[in-house]
Amino acid sequence: MPYPPLRRHSRTPRKAHRPKLVTAVCTALFTTGLFITGALPTTAAASSPPPPPPGWSLVWSDDFDGAAGSPPSPQNWITDTGHGYPGGPPNWGTGEIQRYTADPANVSLDGTGNLRITPLKGASGEWTSSRIETRRTDFKPAEGRILRIEGRLQMPNVTGAEALGYWPAFWALGSPYRGNYQNWPSIGEFDIMENVNGINSVWGVLHCGTNPGGPCNETSGIGADRACPGPACQSAMHTYGFEWDRSVSPNQLRWYVDGQQYHSVGEDRIGAAAWNDMTGHGGYFLLLNVAMGGAFPNGVAGHATPTASTVPGRSMLVDYVAVWQSGATAGRR
Repeated sequence: MPYPPLRRHSRTPRKAHRPKLVTAVCTALFTTGLFITGALPTTAAASSPPPPPPGWSLVWSDDFDGAAGSPPSPQNWITDTGHGYPGGPPNWGTGEIQRYTADPANVSLDGTGNLRITPLKGASGEWTSSRIETRRTDFKPAEGRILRIEGRLQMPNVTGAEALGYWPAFWALGSPYRGNYQNWPSIGEFDIMENVNGINSVWGVLHCGTNPGGPCNETSGIGADRACPGPACQSAMHTYGFEWDRSVSPNQLRWYVDGQQYHSVGEDRIGAAAWNDMTGHGGYFLLLNVAMGGAFPNGVAGHATPTASTVPGRSMLVDYVAVWQSGATAGRR
């Protein structure tokens, strides 16, 4: 389906022991510059991030090991709470209705190597969920290199009428947004994985430039979508990847699911000025969240979501998030 309109607010982005699958991940290789993580099993079993192939280095990762019920690492993650950033637009700028919390019922490790983000509905009818973002804001490739951001996760396992309003996402925001909240979309947003309403599809989207309109067609952005390879997005783990390539001219952004590229945007498409605004700052931070309702799921459904048929308690599971860079050692971890 085409990427729906009315996706973003005009001034803000949306966006015990653990078994290790060593046999699969240790054979990770490159094909045309891409990790072959699509070979990983598509079950919910936990695994570590694949090791970097020759010529690449690990920049940062989290594989969510820890005791059941514990929070994601506070050294790695900030947990957002409420209905928006202090001083930012309401409802996170997207019309989503849930209140984000740090409650372990909404966000915690499951004890088997996964992070769970779980939307819940209270007796009063209020929806709650969670949103976390990396403390680091400097994810950016060095000149002449490629940065790859990847997560292995399972979307909330819910479909049909029961899924209306679910909006899981794995994405990145330009670092100048932190503490400003009024400079979107010029600072850039890379939506690595988005999904709404339990549809068996992954959306990859770029937001940039000015709003409305501009070189990235805001508020919709420049997006593409496709079905998950093999098992449905909601029924199994898949890997979702994004590459920022500064080794080619013009520079390029690429989106992948299970190692299969389905979207790309080049510097020449949006122009030098917008590209520089989006890439000329210090880098990006990463986010994971499950929203409920808002412009995107409402636009796809054709009406307000969630509805009385929407069921709470279906979790997004995140096995790992990792960032790699091509070339020599990528610096601090």
